[in-house]
Amino acid sequence: MIKIITPPSNSIHAIILSVVLLSLTGCVTQPTKVDQSALLAAAPRSILVVPTINRSLDVDAPNYVLAALPIPIAEKGYYVFPVNTTKFVLEQEGFYEGERIHQQPPESLAKLFGSDAILYVAIKQWDAKFAVFTTIVTVDFDYRLVSKNGEELWRDNKRMQYQPQNNNNAASPMAALLTSVINAAVARAAPNYMPLTQQANQEVFVTGPNALPNGPYRIGDPNKK
Repeated sequence: MIKIITPPSNSIHAIILSVVLLSLTGCVTQPTKVDQSALLAAAPRSILVVPTINRSLDVDAPNYVLAALPIPIAEKGYYVFPVNTTKFVLEQEGFYEGERIHQQPPESLAKLFGSDAILYVAIKQWDAKFAVFTTIVTVDFDYRLVSKNGEELWRDNKRMQYQPQNNNNAASPMAALLTSVINAAVARAAPNYMPLTQQANQEVFVTGPNALPNGPYRIGDPNKK
């Protein structure tokens, strides 16, 4: 009779393996291509990016998100009003909070700056949560573009997640596990949201299936008239 010996399970190795497999992830749901006929018909040349609505618990999130918005929009060929100047002018008009700014008639905002369209962004999630020896950093944004006449031209949503990848080359499983715990603690104490935010904006405005069409100032666009 042949006796089969099953090797004992090693819970530590199993935990470490699960940590090693964690990596940068994004939203896996494939968005549906939306109708952009209204946006193409309006053909805006300039876009006013107003301060965001913040539904997260991080009071600094709106400033970070606002700073990351102009570059990808400008890369698509649109004139973007300087966000710091926009914020200053709105404050002079008595508008300090994103919630209140988003409640104002788009026609009034467009007239105040002379813009063709207004971009509204809402921060739905901006946090870092500890889970099984790693930290999951999440950002979730709603985007909406409205014409100077108040017509909605385009909208999108993007949710991104990041889990620090650990380089477990330690001599022992316990050392590798300790390294994972330390990396997770560092990521939770000082999460780096900007790479996720920049990637989300790049996919929404530039590379995604519902990206903005090329604007009139797109550099190197062979289809520009």
